[in-house]
Amino acid sequence: MRYVKVIILAILAVLLVSVALANSAPVTLRLVPEAMAGFLGLTWTVTLPMFVVILAAVGVGLLIGFLLEFARESKHRAAARDERRERQALERRLASRGPRSDGGGDDILALLEDGSVPKRKAS
Repeated sequence: MRYVKVIILAILAVLLVSVALANSAPVTLRLVPEAMAGFLGLTWTVTLPMFVVILAAVGVGLLIGFLLEFARESKHRAAARDERRERQALERRLASRGPRSDGGGDDILALLEDGSVPKRKAS
């Protein structure tokens, strides 16, 4: 399995390098269109290679997706946390009761509680 992971990462690296080499021309990014830049007074521009823009867009998209998925699953994590706390409280409560000392009771419950079969009293 480790070799499969290394092979997949190597293929991904080769693909990313080929995309970078094929898209190395500089691209100018503007905050607002040129027609509105004079009107608003915002003339922020940056010139980057195209592959940086592509990889940054993919990274931002992944980040947004991860954040949305994290928010969507928060109710499931909260429910699991509540159930785990309830289970631990019930286990503590059951452990504090200790083994049954009355010698009677249900054989099935005795098996479930401590794995032993209670001895029957002779009549």
